[in-house]
Amino acid sequence: MTTPQIEAPTLRVNLADYAVTKAMKDGRVSSDIVNLDYCGPTPAHNGFKAMVRENAFDAGELAIVTFLQAKAYGKPYVLLPAPISGRFQHHCAGYNIDFGDLAPRDIEGKKVGVRTYTQTTALWIRGILRHEYGVDLDKVTWMTLGDGHLAEYSDPANCVRLPKGSSIPQMMLDGELAAALLGEDMPKDPRVRTLVPDAQNAAKDWFARENVVPINHMFVVHSDLSKQRPDIVRELYRMVVESRAQAEGVPAVFPPIGLEANRKGIQLAIDWALDQKIIPRRLSVDECFDDVTAALG
Repeated sequence: MTTPQIEAPTLRVNLADYAVTKAMKDGRVSSDIVNLDYCGPTPAHNGFKAMVRENAFDAGELAIVTFLQAKAYGKPYVLLPAPISGRFQHHCAGYNIDFGDLAPRDIEGKKVGVRTYTQTTALWIRGILRHEYGVDLDKVTWMTLGDGHLAEYSDPANCVRLPKGSSIPQMMLDGELAAALLGEDMPKDPRVRTLVPDAQNAAKDWFARENVVPINHMFVVHSDLSKQRPDIVRELYRMVVESRAQAEGVPAVFPPIGLEANRKGIQLAIDWALDQKIIPRRLSVDECFDDVTAALG
């Protein structure tokens, strides 16, 4: 008599193509106990709202800010100690030099564009402007294009919604916005300067002091999966770690693997999210994990 084979479950996964996820996505890192259906949209951040509002995915990447909000509002996801993306953010605020030189504190009383107030890049660069350069963030009018991923969340009072279809990079170039918080969308234009002076060296100095690479996205799993199939959660972590080990072209400075290695970075994200009115209460780093995911690595 043959033992019937138990079919491996298939998880709905939202995960973009990064150097660190490539080996998972192309099948070089695979599993005998779980199948992964990479059914999320491109870009992956277009799936974050459906993830936290509709439980649209069993696992995948989530912006650290979106995760912290989801945790604060009781959504059923837990972190794995596995950053998927992260980078220095000092260069992510820009302005057009044609309209005059701008020091960080000069944005007080002015309009600054950002896709959404809760965007992770925005959290980090605003925190840098506040804590490194003394900018009073409450004195800036943040001009936004969209709402946050969590239905329960509302932007602070000093946020104003731009008309649909507005281009923040173009408005910054045209001088309609004093500055803009932009990641990859920063215009490649000789008139554009970083609001943080000598941003590259400022980031190096900051890292030497803080030893933190700002986390953008981390791998998360639905808490039901963690409760019912801890073996699969451990398998997902193994796959992420192995995929990362096979990656080529990962920046030399990148968020590390492991809870303790990421504790300071996650704590900083929590502190700054609370300070910037993005989360309604202070979270602890440990409540972002459960017994299964905290023990990984």
